[in-house]
Amino acid sequence: MNEKQEEDETEELQRWRREQLELKSKVVQSDTERWQQEPGLAGLERVAGADISFSKKNEGQACVSLVVLEFPTLQVSLVSKMLDQVVYESCEMVFMTASYVPGYLAFREVKPIATALTALCKSRPQLAPQVIFVDGNGVLHPRGFGLACHLGVLVDLPCIGVAKDLLCVDGLEKDDHHRAKVKMLKTAGDSFPLVGISGKTLGTALLGCSGCSNPVYISVGHRISLDTATRLALACFRYRVPEPIRQADIRSREFLRLRKQGGVSVDQRSKLGANNSTADQPHGKD
Repeated sequence: MNEKQEEDETEELQRWRREQLELKSKVVQSDTERWQQEPGLAGLERVAGADISFSKKNEGQACVSLVVLEFPTLQVSLVSKMLDQVVYESCEMVFMTASYVPGYLAFREVKPIATALTALCKSRPQLAPQVIFVDGNGVLHPRGFGLACHLGVLVDLPCIGVAKDLLCVDGLEKDDHHRAKVKMLKTAGDSFPLVGISGKTLGTALLGCSGCSNPVYISVGHRISLDTATRLALACFRYRVPEPIRQADIRSREFLRLRKQGGVSVDQRSKLGANNSTADQPHGKD
């Protein structure tokens, strides 16, 4: 990289940082919807999950997947082990023009996810989600404004960040103390707060199922409290990752697989994720 490229990159990161700090002031870390205040989340009908999977041959090419599940049906299916009720799904190939830079994931991924959400709300407004799960962090972030915050503010919807690995910020470390607390998580729903040296609670380490060895890290994105975000995430687990994100991940990976084999038909797209061989494993995109 020459001096001009380094200078341009530095200017871009400075611009991104300014945008994050400006938008951060719009983040709402409290419940704004009536269903969020109900003991059984009554009134919540549709939950969405968003995920992006990248092509192994071309790092710039990726599949953006958005799914919407009926929340009451999802709860029934988690108990009965029936196939989840996905009422909407979209998978689209996009070309990522921005490189991945730690702390600035949103500038690579937020635009295609927001575009997919906008397309859904315009074409099928009756299926518009009331809350979105995102494969990434929210306020658990070096500047308190991760992908889930960025997306939530842009689309003005409740948003929850779900990360499969701990982002070490504000004194949080994957040290012996943290590992000891993780080992104490045995049963689905076991959790502990992620409190930084600032004294702020940035998220929750939450075990999704009793057979999981590692928790996921829940953080507020926008227009939801941490308690409600944790409560809703717990209501959406079948395996390690909340089902909306898991279903989006399955479909994005399957879309890339079918595309590699020579294309994706409309019929194939309608069946994405129905018979994925890894669907019954507690896994996530690490």
